[in-house]
Amino acid sequence: MSASSATSADNVVAIRPAADLAAAAAAALAALVAHLDRCALAANTVTAYRRQALAYRDWVLARAAEHADAFVDLVGAEASVTAWRRHLLAAGASPATVNQALAAVTLLYEHGPALRLAVKRARLPKPGAPDALSRAQENAVRRAADRRSPRDAALIAVLLGAGARAEECQRLRVADVPITPRSGTARLHGKGDEVRTVPLPVPARERLTAWLKVRAELLAARPALADAIGEGLWAGQRGRLSVDGVTDVVRAVGKDAGLPGLRPHRLRHTYATRLREADADHAQIQALLGHTSIETTARYFRASATEVADLVDRALDY
Repeated sequence: MSASSATSADNVVAIRPAADLAAAAAAALAALVAHLDRCALAANTVTAYRRQALAYRDWVLARAAEHADAFVDLVGAEASVTAWRRHLLAAGASPATVNQALAAVTLLYEHGPALRLAVKRARLPKPGAPDALSRAQENAVRRAADRRSPRDAALIAVLLGAGARAEECQRLRVADVPITPRSGTARLHGKGDEVRTVPLPVPARERLTAWLKVRAELLAARPALADAIGEGLWAGQRGRLSVDGVTDVVRAVGKDAGLPGLRPHRLRHTYATRLREADADHAQIQALLGHTSIETTARYFRASATEVADLVDRALDY
């Protein structure tokens, strides 16, 4: 070997692989899981972060030759995560999904090898007005829920009348919905252990009152069910209704109302849209929805496609 070639070879910086990539990934994942078990994130977020972290681990291990240094240092970690980001986008994942995945992996590195990554997030398209139900659709949903059962009628009334997320609705206890003949509120346990109290309109109060009466009779007749749900507001077949159970109720009601695929978040959008239509301001809607950012609330102040079409018809009616 010539002196020049030897010097060239000496200048090459070799990748420093982890002694055992699988073991390093497993240790990081265990640290993340321990963190998620004790943090205050919503259950759905915890589940999603675990899923995304597992997907990243599997992706790295399948490409061990390319990313042997994925858990060695910041350079190797950021190179690996950046490549994974490109992979997700190329596979057709939405920017929101990619950013959730990057958030999960950022935590994986922070609580595993103690590395703080600086990986560019995927750019989210500017959202338009959320997809709220029309008045006719909302009335159809309310009627369909009333026909199903007092529980389903009350659950739909809370989602439409308090703007609750599915998780917030599921967590409700009887003590969280104090109702009198003239007033009523719902104490909602939101994201990050934030708690907010929102007033309940008359339809929600009426249906909750009816359901609480039926609930008391049901639990008196079924002591085992009473033990299973404790102070939980919503009773299922064998215990407290789960978050998936809340979603199933909304889907079933939506199907009966001619709106297949209806989800709880669309009822939350409807709540916020009705507030905006009643001239509520940004701060009021932000507080009632429990948004941490005013930018999230600002979506409800963008005109919907229907409103824009109506505006054009009025302005250009020759």
